[in-house]
Amino acid sequence: MSALTAGNPNDPARGALIAAASRGSPRSVALRKRTERVIRATLFLCAALSVLSTATILIVLAAETISFFETDEATVTDFLFGTTWSPLLGAEKHFGILPLITGTLLVTVVAAAFALPLGLVTAIYLSEYARPKVRATLKPVLEVLAGVPTVVYGFFALAVITPGLQLFSDKFGSYNAMSAGLAVGIMILPIVCSLSEDSLRAVPKSLREGAYALGSTRFDVSTRVVVPAALSGIVAAFLLAITRAIGETMIVALAAGGLARITWRPWDETQTMTAYMVQIFLGDAPANGVEYKSSYAVAFVLFLLTLGLTIIGNAVLRRFREEYD
Repeated sequence: MSALTAGNPNDPARGALIAAASRGSPRSVALRKRTERVIRATLFLCAALSVLSTATILIVLAAETISFFETDEATVTDFLFGTTWSPLLGAEKHFGILPLITGTLLVTVVAAAFALPLGLVTAIYLSEYARPKVRATLKPVLEVLAGVPTVVYGFFALAVITPGLQLFSDKFGSYNAMSAGLAVGIMILPIVCSLSEDSLRAVPKSLREGAYALGSTRFDVSTRVVVPAALSGIVAAFLLAITRAIGETMIVALAAGGLARITWRPWDETQTMTAYMVQIFLGDAPANGVEYKSSYAVAFVLFLLTLGLTIIGNAVLRRFREEYD
């Protein structure tokens, strides 16, 4: 019998000895404290790096945007409210960003109208109807779509979606917002489906069982109990997908076209903010020219747009978040 287990169990000296043994030797305690300090410092540096990266991006965009507005060709009023965007054509340049914003929103609306309902319905099926083997097969297949390079989606839009749309109507040209929007919708579909399905499965089983006990059908439980209970997560998935669609570059650069104009017709050619930036950085615009600087102003507006959506998403999460025991 060891010294720790022998003797009176109520002996105070024996209790102190056991407590000291559980804490370890002074050397091991000091080593553990140093390790915890290193871990905390590492975690702090990782968090600080993300904040520093965001702040650096914002400073660069703001500085270049101010430099853009200091030129003679651009003013803040014309940039924000102008309806003509033609920085590369003609002797007189116009920098009205509304056509680019319109094209971006048009492609995003098409993508959201395709991906959000389809992704939510798929998530409900995987969460409430699919058998475990079916769920284990379908969910990885859907998530594989998230790993496909966006340039592949762009060529898919040109080679498959656009010819398919042209079979239904001759209004669709070689470049159109509908084709780009559908390709972006396919790209963001895994985001909507995966995150929504995770939110639905996080709803406690007690809510489902209570609804079944009251005589509800599976459809009633899915649509009237589970979906409202997971609303905050579903909305967060929607906003994340929309933000991803707004910032998409290669698909819209390949499939939407390069004509910046104000239009809400999905069969028209259009240009988004990201597509314009690709055009500038891959074109022949001089590095110190007003055209080159205008891309930073467009990027700054895009940054503010996505930041606004993020703020709205956080407000929605706080408003509709449900907590269960």
